[in-house]
Amino acid sequence: MDRIAALRNVEDALAAFERGERDLASTEERVQAVLRSYATEYEDGATAVYRVEPVDGRPAVLVAAGPAEARERAAELVDADCQHADVERLSEPE
Repeated sequence: MDRIAALRNVEDALAAFERGERDLASTEERVQAVLRSYATEYEDGATAVYRVEPVDGRPAVLVAAGPAEARERAAELVDADCQHADVERLSEPE
């Protein structure tokens, strides 16, 4: 899913909420599903989406050029030691 499609899907969910066709919980679920789809279908030749799970700390899902950069960026984002964190690539390679 590209960025424009993701934005359209979020807009559709918000419009349904505004029309009273969806409640807040289902709107949140729909928006979260759109973001998860966007992250796992992310396409960029230079970067990918990674999930970094620090030993002590909350996991982070982010875009990076590789596992090492993902660990560095996660350490900054979640304020945890990510040197030995598990890293999983979520987006499919091109």
